[in-house]
Amino acid sequence: MMNHKSGNAAKVFVAAVNCMDGRVQMPVIEWLKKRYYADYVDMITEPGPERLLAEGTDQHVIASIRKRIDISVNRHNSKVVAVIGHYDCAGNPVDEEVQLKQILSAVNNLRSWDFKVEVIGLQVDQKWQVQEVS
Repeated sequence: MMNHKSGNAAKVFVAAVNCMDGRVQMPVIEWLKKRYYADYVDMITEPGPERLLAEGTDQHVIASIRKRIDISVNRHNSKVVAVIGHYDCAGNPVDEEVQLKQILSAVNNLRSWDFKVEVIGLQVDQKWQVQEVS
């Protein structure tokens, strides 16, 4: 029996490669849902993911992130993947200037994976506000 509340409309997914820090989950989810009219945000979490993706040295973790993005894109049909860094990150305790460079590098590295989706960078500031990085 079909649930009449959901109907046949496809649900919109986006993906976030975000820090595991619980303080940044809701601001990022809310920002992505509003910006992309998304119903759901697939959360792919690691401590300091922008550093991991920028440096590319931990191949095991990189492969895990890539596999989870693949599931989000190819199974949930996500059209956007965001890479997020944030203020006061225990997993990547660097200053904002370094973090912004890491986010941009991580975005470029993810784009090279050729998932045919929009890849963006986000930074969450000390007031837990989300800003797009370009």
